[in-house]
Amino acid sequence: MAEAQKTSRTRSVRTRITLVAVAVVAALLGIGAVGTVWTLDRVLTDQIAAQLDDDLDMIADTVESGVPDAITERDDDVLIALHTGGRTIVNDDDANELSGPDEISERAEARVDDEPMLILSEDLGGDRGTLVVARSTEEVGDAVSAATMVLAVAVPIAVALIGVVVWAVAARALGPVDRIRRQVDHVGAETLDQRVPRTGNDDEIDRLAATMNRMLDRVEEGYRTRQRFVSDASHELRSPLATMRQYAELERAHPGAAPPGELADVVLGEGARMQEIVEGLLLLAKLDEGSAQSGARGDVDLDDLALAEASRIRALGTASVDGGGIGPARVSGDSRLLARAVRNLVDNAVRHARSTVALGTAVNGGSALLWVDDDGDGVPESERERVFERFTRLDEARSRDAGGSGLGLAIVAEIVRTHGGSVRVENAPLGGARFVIVLPATAE
Repeated sequence: MAEAQKTSRTRSVRTRITLVAVAVVAALLGIGAVGTVWTLDRVLTDQIAAQLDDDLDMIADTVESGVPDAITERDDDVLIALHTGGRTIVNDDDANELSGPDEISERAEARVDDEPMLILSEDLGGDRGTLVVARSTEEVGDAVSAATMVLAVAVPIAVALIGVVVWAVAARALGPVDRIRRQVDHVGAETLDQRVPRTGNDDEIDRLAATMNRMLDRVEEGYRTRQRFVSDASHELRSPLATMRQYAELERAHPGAAPPGELADVVLGEGARMQEIVEGLLLLAKLDEGSAQSGARGDVDLDDLALAEASRIRALGTASVDGGGIGPARVSGDSRLLARAVRNLVDNAVRHARSTVALGTAVNGGSALLWVDDDGDGVPESERERVFERFTRLDEARSRDAGGSGLGLAIVAEIVRTHGGSVRVENAPLGGARFVIVLPATAE
């Protein structure tokens, strides 16, 4: 049913193209046919008028020479009437129907003996009267009628032929598009590696195929990323659940075998770890869809966030903190999210530091910088991009023992990205790693 609807839509596009083309061509040919008939009528009539004007001049010369009998003796296609007072001289009885001098203009059309005539007149001056001549235009009418009949038959035939040609051309032009549509329509979760063949002609169809392939690349990458994400999330959540289950089964099978309170400590610890993972996943999901920034945005002092984290670490006593590099730095954003990003960097530094972490903030040009250093082992240069991927651990065993979920740096990268900034890893002066957040600065 869906395939039939798509085919129907394709045919509908072809039909619309054909109808528009036929309508335009029909209008143009119709206007051209009317113009042709009108022009033919005018040209033939003007030719007869020119001939009649020559006849009028010649007959007027004859009459002025005093040879009026030349009028009555002339027997040809021209009707001649000479009106002199109460007398009218004609060369044919039909010429008596030609209007007198008071009723006729210099050029007129009339019917004489039910035959269309073109009439010219000339005032000879004095008492010589007015000379009126006429010539039949019936041949003009016949020619115009014949041309009209020919065009009346030819134009519809031409329109029909053009419609057929346009239909065929549209079908040929839309055929590759429909082929691409069918190929893309058959791409599913199990066939995301399929691509649309390109013609190599670098035309519109070839560029469309290239665009569709790039889209399929993005879809495949997004799908594979989600698959990895779901797999990693399942693995991360499975580990604490398995740990709690093992301790619970041990307690059931051997009551009192574990030290008092150990089961509760394990459940609380693993539950906190699960909560951290779930909250991290929810935050990443909100950042991915953009809803995490629905809160109010305003000016945020990065130096205040850094000072707050330095105070927190000093209070915990987990590492020595150097805040001597903290200076004024203001950005625009969500203070809650930015505070989360700074905390994640500080926690990551504390987790990997031997004894000392250092925080700093500054403004460089139009950018506000915040960095966190540690004196740990650092991050290998080949891994400095991968550390911001979700569930990435360079030292997996130690990170799990220390409570890391593998989402902290990924959350930092997403928060910074949504604020129009970037984050990178460098070598720290302390010997370990330096994580640097770069954000657009605002005026103090």
